[in-house]
Amino acid sequence: MTKWAASLIRISTHEVETLQKRLAEIVERRTAAEMRVAMLDAEAEAEAKRAEGDASAGWYMIGYREGHKRRRAEMLLEIDLHLEEEAGARDALSEAFENLKKYEHVAEQAKVLAAKKLGVFESAQLDELGLRRKAAGF
Repeated sequence: MTKWAASLIRISTHEVETLQKRLAEIVERRTAAEMRVAMLDAEAEAEAKRAEGDASAGWYMIGYREGHKRRRAEMLLEIDLHLEEEAGARDALSEAFENLKKYEHVAEQAKVLAAKKLGVFESAQLDELGLRRKAAGF
């Protein structure tokens, strides 16, 4: 493999690895946000159960439910942003991986072509050697 091809493949591989790490971080943030929503919902359900037996709890539950709705909406918006970022990262990773495969293919083709040229050169040298021996009478 030529030096330029090895460098190009190494750079492209690094890009793929970097994008894979970025995607993993985005997925981790999205998963954490989804977990926070689930915990928030569980807390709201537990609070509603506690308030069932207390008549005075009805007044504060109105504010609690409003706060819960607002926080939940904010978290769902955050999840949507993570999903969009994740889709973009997946597209970028896919493109980088396709480029890596193209570079590997070009490098392989260059290697095959070089081997072919070497074979043609060696064959020409053997033909010339044969002609010289025949001309010399060997």
